[in-house]
Amino acid sequence: MKKMLFIYNLNAGTGLLKPKLSDVLDIFVKGGYEVTVHPTQGCHDALEKTNSFEEEYDLVVCSGGDGTLDEVVTGMLKRERQVPVGYIPAGTTNDFANSLHISKDMLEAANTAVNGVPFPCDVGVFNDDFFVYIAAFGLFTDVSYETKQSMKNVLGHLAYVLEGTKRIFNVPSYCIRVTHDGETLEEEFVFGMVTNSRSVGGFRGIIGKDVVFDDGEFEVTLIKTPKNAIELNEIIASLVIKQIDSKHMYSFKSGDICFESVEEIPWTLDGEFGGGHDLVRIRNQKQGLQIMVAEDMVENLSERGNV
Repeated sequence: MKKMLFIYNLNAGTGLLKPKLSDVLDIFVKGGYEVTVHPTQGCHDALEKTNSFEEEYDLVVCSGGDGTLDEVVTGMLKRERQVPVGYIPAGTTNDFANSLHISKDMLEAANTAVNGVPFPCDVGVFNDDFFVYIAAFGLFTDVSYETKQSMKNVLGHLAYVLEGTKRIFNVPSYCIRVTHDGETLEEEFVFGMVTNSRSVGGFRGIIGKDVVFDDGEFEVTLIKTPKNAIELNEIIASLVIKQIDSKHMYSFKSGDICFESVEEIPWTLDGEFGGGHDLVRIRNQKQGLQIMVAEDMVENLSERGNV
């Protein structure tokens, strides 16, 4: 019998997993797995468990929000021997799961975890750390980890909007030198993100339509600091209609980007605080993660299906 480690966070999102836990485990067993369960005990527990287990598991499945997934993936990437990761989304936004067409229905997602196929997905290396789908700085990037879990559970996306509006009149601006693929940009920026996702903050289409997950490149979006209220309104308008405004934004693809600043800038990695840094190098580890997806979705996610 195959062996699985199941790591789950019952506090994620609106607590949807708890009433479905027995059914989820039944799907795992019917899929031919002997299951070891590990409910997370606090911050970084999923990372420590994934990084330190000594048993010979064939699959590690996690359930929680993007932060839980980030911890499990980070722990897996630090291991010498890696195994595929399955994901049952239970958070508030579940950006990465939405991008990979992993069902919001927990039982369907559990079925995909055991009966799907491993997809070789790109992951991000952030200095000495890792991220699954987004590294970002600036405007609103602290909303996810500063918004109280109870507030997120009740209000969902509205919680992020409400928390974000508090910051719109006190926008930090950072002077950054950005180097990529032989080019250098030096500007004042209010926001930047390096992504491997078709959805950010629960909103689809902000990044672009041609996102694939195994091509060795990230989508990079940088927003310049607006000089006045008119420019700010133009930026907001372009975000609302999901179009890049070339006057106020940079948008490009790259697999290796460096950010240099005089002051330390706080970053977020997959919605969790990633520390303050004055030098950041982000590299794409092409096809570095094996994640379980529905077999009929592979072509949609891959560069092979987008040639």
